[in-house]
Amino acid sequence: MDYDLVVIGAGPGGHTAAEYASRLGARVAIVEKDKWGGVCTHCGCIPTKALLECSKKYVDIKKLKRIGIAVGEPSFDFSVMKRHQNQMVRVSSLGVRKTLKETGVECIEGEGILVSPEDVEVVASDGKKKKIRSKHIVIAWGSKPAMLPNVEFSNRVLSSAGLLSMDTLPESIIVVGGGAIGVEFATVLAELGTKVVLLELMDQILPNEEREAAGFLEGELKKLGIDVHTSTAIDSIEEMDDGVCIRAKCEDSNREFSAEYVLICVGREPALRTGELDRLFIGYDRRGIKVNERFMTNVENIFAVGDTTGGILLAHRAVAQGRALASDLFGNGSITYSDGTIPAVVYTHPNVARVGITEEQARKEGLEIEVKKVEYGGNIIARTGLMGNGFVKTLFSDERLIGVTIAGDEAGELIAPMSLAVVNKMTIQQLRNWVIPHPTLSELLYVL
Repeated sequence: MDYDLVVIGAGPGGHTAAEYASRLGARVAIVEKDKWGGVCTHCGCIPTKALLECSKKYVDIKKLKRIGIAVGEPSFDFSVMKRHQNQMVRVSSLGVRKTLKETGVECIEGEGILVSPEDVEVVASDGKKKKIRSKHIVIAWGSKPAMLPNVEFSNRVLSSAGLLSMDTLPESIIVVGGGAIGVEFATVLAELGTKVVLLELMDQILPNEEREAAGFLEGELKKLGIDVHTSTAIDSIEEMDDGVCIRAKCEDSNREFSAEYVLICVGREPALRTGELDRLFIGYDRRGIKVNERFMTNVENIFAVGDTTGGILLAHRAVAQGRALASDLFGNGSITYSDGTIPAVVYTHPNVARVGITEEQARKEGLEIEVKKVEYGGNIIARTGLMGNGFVKTLFSDERLIGVTIAGDEAGELIAPMSLAVVNKMTIQQLRNWVIPHPTLSELLYVL
């Protein structure tokens, strides 16, 4: 055998599996066509957060007068923001490849094609082919944008990647989909002056999150001037030379919405190369490749991690799966994985973050729960930092922490220690013994 492990795809799940396996002494190769770092680096986490950071800095300047700092009328150069976005993508992509090489992984450029349970054919950009053999193969193909029925992406109907490739700000845009991706794009565009309409099919934005947090964020989006419509079903999208027109049903009335562009953010779906899967009789459905608790497919020694397996399509979920897989194959199996302890963060301004279950989910499961809530207004750092409103909501069942939702500035950072607490099923008493520095925003996490 040439290798102990060959990974196809260098997104978060793939490159983490390769890196950790190599650290554990395995002979590892990873095959990537052109996007080292995957969707996260090139058209997901990294470019969107780069732009969100730019728009937040711009908006925050306007608050400085409240603390006695005068900087004049703020302005921005979108071309420089785009340069920052692209630079962060390059840094992230190069960082992935550098880390892999430093840990001894052989990085192979080309398209990796499954040939057998032991063979991968690599097709280079010049068309040259070579075959490599491995004891284990990991599929990490990632995901692609989901689309509405009978609608295609075009110059006016954009995917997230399409919007991120634009060099000029649109004057107006309709965002279809009020999940994490949709509200994040709506935030950055509105903060930079674009007229934004946000349409969501369900009766709340962020349909999988606490209703209270979704309502809080909707109010914040409206403060930015975003026109939010929930319970809205799209009937048709008509593309014209100078814009788009959407016909939709909003609860009991028919509405039309017009803008320069429409951004489709109705989720992502696994990127499945069905020809390769069918050839090797690997089980899958529209939700992704089917794997067991060890991430193995129904074909022995072929594994899959990350978005291609469906479920919660988050970069850090893929990373956790990659680490657990490497530990299982080449370590002592001490690193484990559970979907129930994966935190989720929405990087709007302010953030919404959650780990564990929501109150609605807990009650549906028939759990007896104790709910505790702390407001941002009672925290002195939140007040001195002009952070505005927000809250931390904790759920306990049988004295153990089972869910946390945070809505407010820096929620994405604050959720990390609570994620550790949920993973370890910490009790109220254990959390009461936690000493948090004063004065800090993290004092919001004290359980009374």
